[in-house]
Amino acid sequence: MRAWISLTRAPAALTVLGDTAVGAVAAGTSLRGRRMLLPVASVALYWAGMVLNDWADRDLDAVERPERPIPSGLISADEAARVGVVLVACGLAAGSVAGPAESALAASLATAVVGYDMVFKQGAGGPAAMAVCRGLDVLLGAGGARTSWPAAGVLAVHTCSVTALSRGEVRGTEPRTAAAALATTVVAAIVAATGRCASHRHRLAAFAAATLYAAQVGAAQLRAYRNPDAPHVREATRAGIHGMVPLQIALTARRNLGAALLLAVVAPAVGSLGRKVSAT
Repeated sequence: MRAWISLTRAPAALTVLGDTAVGAVAAGTSLRGRRMLLPVASVALYWAGMVLNDWADRDLDAVERPERPIPSGLISADEAARVGVVLVACGLAAGSVAGPAESALAASLATAVVGYDMVFKQGAGGPAAMAVCRGLDVLLGAGGARTSWPAAGVLAVHTCSVTALSRGEVRGTEPRTAAAALATTVVAAIVAATGRCASHRHRLAAFAAATLYAAQVGAAQLRAYRNPDAPHVREATRAGIHGMVPLQIALTARRNLGAALLLAVVAPAVGSLGRKVSAT
């Protein structure tokens, strides 16, 4: 069980629960009834992406990260492939229940996830491909509504910078890569805090969450800029992944304090479980 938890980065799935909430709030809808399965679709496709990521990297991991479940022999490559396919199917099924628009978006997201793992990850377009996955996850919660595109863009840009930085987890990175990630974090925080809000209370809550996001993620990225070795890059990458939650809180707080409060309950668990199971 520990091996499967490690392979799927199971606790890190808490960082995607807010994507569909962000999309729903931006679109002026809610995750009720059949749409309650949309976060389930997000989690299933996230876990599928993690499993297929390690399946695709199994030969490289045998050299760079032999402790991972597949190269260590705790889970066979065939087992991982089968579970990855099942998780993709679960994500598609959960998305299809919500409606035709959501079904199409779930299919697009599944295609983007598999495409990243199998085709784009190692190339120059890898960070952008991962950003597309995150943006589609937000659109999934919105049923594709155009009013959700700006929020989807904020999370997508954050994801792009974190993914670009994560490429230095083994050998370190260039200071300019860490600096670009830090600058992106500052811009994302400003955009999240200054977007249109329903009231002054909503504005204050969005500002507080955006400030927490900038402090949490930006501090780690600043350390990576000053010392861009592998340990600092890994720390900054983890902070970037966990920082998705306060960024989601900021984006939802602009219009729905109830949804933001529910996401705030998730935040401590992300940090606590993240110290036990690596998100990278």
